[in-house]
Amino acid sequence: MATSPFRYFISLFLLLLCFEPCLRVGDAKTGCIERERQALLHFKQGVVDDYGLLSSWGNAEDKRDCCKWRGVECNNQTGHLIRLDLHAPLDGMGFPQSLTGKISQLGPSLAELQHLKHLNLSRNHFGGILPTQLGNLSNLQSLDLGHNHGDMSCENLDWLSHLPLLTHLDLRRVNLGKAIHWPQAINKMPSLTELFLSHTQLPPIIPTISISHINSSTSLAVLDLSSNGLTSSIYPWLFNFSSSLVHLDLSMNDLNGSIPDAFGNMTTLAYLDLSGNGLGGSIPDAFGDMTTLAYLDLSSNELPGSIPDAFGDMTTLAHLDLHSNHLNGAIPDAFGDMTTLAYLDLSSNELRGSIPDAFGDMTTLAYLDLSGNELRGSIPDAFGDMTTLSHLDLHSNHLNGAIPDAFGDMTTLAYLDLSGNGLGGSIPDAFGDMTTLAYLDLSSNELRGSIPDAFGDMTTLAYLDLSWNELRGSIPDAFGNMTSLAYVELSLNQLEGEIPKSLRDLCNLQELWLSQNNLTGLKEKDYLACPNNTLEILDLSYNQLKGSFPDLSGFSQLRELHLEFNQLNGTVSANHLFGLSNLSVLDLSFNSLTFNISLELVPQFQAQSIMLPSCKLGPRFPNWLQTQEDLLELDISASGISDVIPNWFWNLTSHLQWLNISNNHISGTLPNLQATPFILDMSSNCLEGSIPQSLFNAEWLDLSKNLFSGSISLSCGTSWGLSHLDLSNNRLSGELPNCWEQWEDLVVLNLANNNFSGKIKNSIGLLHQMQTLHLRNNSFTGALPSSLKNCRALRLIDLGKNKLSGKITAWMGGSLSDLIVLNLRSNEFNGSIPSSLCQLKQIQMLDLSSNNLSGKKPKCLKNLTAMAQKGNPVLSYLTSYDLATLYYVDSTLVQWKGKEQEYKNTLELIKSIDFSSNKLIGEIPIEVTDLVELVSLNLSRNNLIGSIPTTIGQLKLLDFLDLSQNQLNGRIPDTLSQIADLSVLDLSNNTLSGKIPLGTQLQSFDASTYEGNPGLCGPPLLKRCPEDQLGGVSSTSGLSSKKEVDIQDDANNIWFYGNIVLGFIIGFWGVCGTLLFNSSWRYAYFQLLSKIKDWLYVTTIVNMNRIRRSLQG
Repeated sequence: MATSPFRYFISLFLLLLCFEPCLRVGDAKTGCIERERQALLHFKQGVVDDYGLLSSWGNAEDKRDCCKWRGVECNNQTGHLIRLDLHAPLDGMGFPQSLTGKISQLGPSLAELQHLKHLNLSRNHFGGILPTQLGNLSNLQSLDLGHNHGDMSCENLDWLSHLPLLTHLDLRRVNLGKAIHWPQAINKMPSLTELFLSHTQLPPIIPTISISHINSSTSLAVLDLSSNGLTSSIYPWLFNFSSSLVHLDLSMNDLNGSIPDAFGNMTTLAYLDLSGNGLGGSIPDAFGDMTTLAYLDLSSNELPGSIPDAFGDMTTLAHLDLHSNHLNGAIPDAFGDMTTLAYLDLSSNELRGSIPDAFGDMTTLAYLDLSGNELRGSIPDAFGDMTTLSHLDLHSNHLNGAIPDAFGDMTTLAYLDLSGNGLGGSIPDAFGDMTTLAYLDLSSNELRGSIPDAFGDMTTLAYLDLSWNELRGSIPDAFGNMTSLAYVELSLNQLEGEIPKSLRDLCNLQELWLSQNNLTGLKEKDYLACPNNTLEILDLSYNQLKGSFPDLSGFSQLRELHLEFNQLNGTVSANHLFGLSNLSVLDLSFNSLTFNISLELVPQFQAQSIMLPSCKLGPRFPNWLQTQEDLLELDISASGISDVIPNWFWNLTSHLQWLNISNNHISGTLPNLQATPFILDMSSNCLEGSIPQSLFNAEWLDLSKNLFSGSISLSCGTSWGLSHLDLSNNRLSGELPNCWEQWEDLVVLNLANNNFSGKIKNSIGLLHQMQTLHLRNNSFTGALPSSLKNCRALRLIDLGKNKLSGKITAWMGGSLSDLIVLNLRSNEFNGSIPSSLCQLKQIQMLDLSSNNLSGKKPKCLKNLTAMAQKGNPVLSYLTSYDLATLYYVDSTLVQWKGKEQEYKNTLELIKSIDFSSNKLIGEIPIEVTDLVELVSLNLSRNNLIGSIPTTIGQLKLLDFLDLSQNQLNGRIPDTLSQIADLSVLDLSNNTLSGKIPLGTQLQSFDASTYEGNPGLCGPPLLKRCPEDQLGGVSSTSGLSSKKEVDIQDDANNIWFYGNIVLGFIIGFWGVCGTLLFNSSWRYAYFQLLSKIKDWLYVTTIVNMNRIRRSLQG
């Protein structure tokens, strides 16, 4: 009994020990550890919180418990802070609400949180050097500093070795470029299971440092090293984790060479991404041993060869991506064994052959992309067995045949792209059974027939593209049932008829493209005015729409309206455009519309592009344009404006990037613009004065066919972007500027038909991109600058009608090998024609006429192969700008059939040689007759001797041949009569002799073609050839024959004149004799004549009175 109080005491003590944790919990609920709370408040002072994310942190009475602060979690028993999660949340637009600060200044505060297990500061704007104090958080299990955007960096990762419990490390986008010993630091983390180091600029592993045998973590399961500059030196370190890795991402690095077979030893790997590297060599068969792999991405590499059959052994693979490689050969049938595959992308390779029927066995496949290959044959019916497929892309192959009806069995398909193939036949009605389809692209095929009404059953379809086919018929009314449609593209077909009213039921439609068909009109004015008013783009261009401008009053959401190249007429007023407040693009080009818009009632929209060429806007400048303050593109060319440009117009140019006012009668001078449009075309007007310096800041400048005068020396000192300069057909004068180096991108230079003088500056040779040079019809003097040989891209040179002198230099043939047109006519060049011109294998128009050239013609002319072969080099250029791609067609003047004519679109068809009006000597080289594609040959007005080559008949395409005013002799070759297309021939003023060969062609020319050749005879000349003059034959048989002919002619003459007399007698007495001897017939005849006279008199008087009254009215 004496011990009882002691027992009670012991029992009470033990009971208190049992309740001690509960008592501590109660204390924790009243507040966190004060030292840690102060550390957090110090942390808050070091960050910028623009979004109030840390508003719950503070010293107020209701904020004393830091365990209740946002992002903070404490231990329920000890009260110590164990989790700090301050990752940036996303706002309603998907943008992060980030904290900002220097991570290096936050290190001391974080180091106080000794019990912290989880730290997440990801997706903020923390910058600076990563504090090594983080290594003091020895209890840390997960550290996430990834995806910060404040240039966070770390030069040494040794502090990680002090975190033995760390299992999750995310340093994505932290700059580790100087952490050269990062692999060793990772090896010292025994608990690490997840490591994310993508976008960290990791330095490559130094091969001299052996790390393959360093003790490494055997627990690492997830490793992401993507988007660094890692090379193949990573492999030895990487394969230390072969037995533990489950997820490996090495994408977007600099790995090259073959894929190591050692990947096959990674028997636990389920995810492998090697995409976006430079890996080459064939895909190793060792992949077939990776029986646990579920995800494999080898896309965007340089892998050649065929796809191995070993893939068929990867029975657990669910995702396979091999796109954008150089894989070739056939698709293996072994794919049919991959029964777990759900995603397969083989696009953008060089795979050939047909699509295997084995795909029908892949019953789990949901995504299949075979686009961008060279697959041929038809689409297999086995696709109908792929009942789980939701995405199928076969575009840009060479598939042909009809679209199989089996597509109707693919009831889960949501995306189907068959565009860019050679599929033919009609569109099957089976599409109507594809009730889950949302995206359908059949464009750029050879589909014929009409659009089936069954399309109306595809009520889930949102995107439809049938463009670039040969579809006919009308747009079916059933389209009105496709109420989910948001995008419809039917352009570039042969659809006809009217646009159906049923389209107004497409209340989700946003874009409708119907251009380049044969549509003739609109069935109803409100044909598209859906109550929901969702339409944003309407393109009816290049059709045959007739009538007045359509009523678009119900289209307040319309952003783009394209009605160009139709047959619309009538007046467009502000009422027609009223309500289109969102209109950004208005294109009514090449219609017969007349605009009548005043400043009192102007359109409500602020357009960025207004294209109205060939519409009637004038004669006054359209004032309503001054309300358009956001214009980027304006084309009012050929719009009948005869006015001076008003001052307000230049305010629009501050934003304009494209301005075309060409082909009007706009007059006046131009100011110096503060901002110049990139594309500026003011050609074919009446503008005068000097050209302002600012205009040369454009990239495409065309001021041709105006009245500009003065020099262009002010062009120096402008921008460097000019690529097209056309100042031709003006009154510009002075010397050319010597600052061509500032226009190094110039492709076209046209200064023809001005009054420029002086020498061509040597700096013109700095225009290395120039392809066209027109300096024709000026007063340039001196020799060609030798620097021109540096302009190796030149395709056309026209320097005709100047005063250039010196020799035609030899470098022209060797350096300018791409020349197609060379025109040096009407200058003062002397010397001989250099044989190096024969190196111009692309030349098809060579004009050296009207110079002082002497010597013999080169005998190597047969090397001008473009004149001997079919095909026409292109003399047009596509120039791409930010706004659009401009198509420039070159032109030049050609001396054709005695007249200078401008050839533009047909210039490519002219193949000619003109050496006329020089002092050339010697014979016509027989080699010239090898240029069998020649259309024109002019060697006239020289001192050529010898005979015309007998092989001249080889030039069967010759249309123009002039050999006149030479000293040619001998007979005209018989083969000349074989040139059936010859329309102009001049052989006059030579010493040709003999009989003109008989043939329809040669006899059809005028006698002037052969005049001045005393020795020629025969038709069409009146001079008979001796062998044709029978009167000079002395033989008795000849005289006898002549007499017989004369006697026969006399007999014919007697019969001819006798028949005339007999016919007159019979005709006269047959009519007049009857009237003379029969009185009743005579009376009736003269009564008829009297009635005819009276009718003529009355009719004449009545018509005269009508004309008189109309003139008086």
